[in-house]
Amino acid sequence: MLSVKNLSIEFSRYGKGWQRRTLHPVRDMSLNIDSGEIVAVVGSSGSGKSLLAHAILGLLPSNAHATGEIEFKGEPVTMRSVKQLRGRQIALIPQSVAYLNPLAKVGRQVYRASRLSGHCCRDAACNTDHAFDRYRLSNGVKSMYPFQVSGGMARRVLTATATAGDADLLIADEPTTGLDTEVAHQSLTHLRELADTGKGIMLITHDIAAAVGIADRVAVIYAGTTVELTPAAAFSGNGTLRHPYAQALWSALPQQNFQFVGGNQPMEDHMIEGCIYGDRCPRRTETCLRPQELRPVKDGQVRCCHA
Repeated sequence: MLSVKNLSIEFSRYGKGWQRRTLHPVRDMSLNIDSGEIVAVVGSSGSGKSLLAHAILGLLPSNAHATGEIEFKGEPVTMRSVKQLRGRQIALIPQSVAYLNPLAKVGRQVYRASRLSGHCCRDAACNTDHAFDRYRLSNGVKSMYPFQVSGGMARRVLTATATAGDADLLIADEPTTGLDTEVAHQSLTHLRELADTGKGIMLITHDIAAAVGIADRVAVIYAGTTVELTPAAAFSGNGTLRHPYAQALWSALPQQNFQFVGGNQPMEDHMIEGCIYGDRCPRRTETCLRPQELRPVKDGQVRCCHA
């Protein structure tokens, strides 16, 4: 359904003395999502996960320059075609509640999203009712404005807005932030239910433990680079992960006793010639000084010469 190949994003900025800087927040991202599949995209803050979502939807700022290939249902996604896809065939559950229109009642916003996806007035009204019931939002919330609802309720409204239509691909950017454990579990379970009906789901999250409970595969991102694509089952027990960063990410979770790896990911204005993780990797050798390609290994893909 969705294919992203070698996506890179650069920003041009001016610093002190009008000195121009080129930032590289996304260096080489590749992943694919099939119908009926949930792919969790995980990695540390600042690794470019949200930029990936914005690039797919054509929402990058004007000072961004993107290269690579993005295809949806076998067709290239261009600046012209994405306008027809966005909100209709591809829907976003954004990370920030600021995406809600402050001048429109939340019920009207969910209804409008369903109408824009192609539903008639009656079906859109039914979809709105079902979405509010699904995310435990009372009928009275429909007449409220965004500033009148709590942060957790606003988050649920955003999810209801994205799922009230009939999009084939849902991009969920941290959809459980600010939700209590029970509602967060219900939201993720509903994403699993949507995938089981044939929809593709991209789940961007920091909550690895919750994500692997519903995801089919996991894309591990480091410094704007896909370092491993693996079945979700690799994140269990002692793990069967192949890339050192993916292993470190799993080991840093509470159930793995918070095992810590020193160092920081590269700055966005630094050019990296060899392995993107090389300066922190305990397995580094001279071979790691050469660029590492994302290559198939058994049931996944990994960007490491030692895997």
